Amino acid sequence: MPITPGAWTWAMAGPRSVASFGTPGTAPLVTLTCEKLAGEVRLARAGNAAAHIAMAVSTTTGSRPLVSEPAISPTGWVVAQIKLRDPLLDAIAFSRGRFALDVAGLPTLYLPSWPEVSRVIEDCR
Repeated sequence: MPITPGAWTWAMAGPRSVASFGTPGTAPLVTLTCEKLAGEVRLARAGNAAAHIAMAVSTTTGSRPLVSEPAISPTGWVVAQIKLRDPLLDAIAFSRGRFALDVAGLPTLYLPSWPEVSRVIEDCR
């Protein structure tokens, strides 16, 4: 599948390292945020979730199911927690060219594996 149109950007948001993906000038579709004190990276997709939502990440090395956590999902976002030592983070960072993010009820996104993604993971570790 072709890569979803958009670009990754990286920034510090207070003490958090954040990579955001979207079309310049619009709200991001995806964010990857380092929550160092919690020992996790949060993967967020624009959408709404009042309950747990099935999510999945597919990389060149395989697919992995995730479940959103509504307690930490701000309005307008579906958020999953990934522990810092989870091999999924390395699979995302080293995926050949792209990885897919599938959230139940939303179109699948095919995201480029750019350095901004790796930066957040490494900043968190």
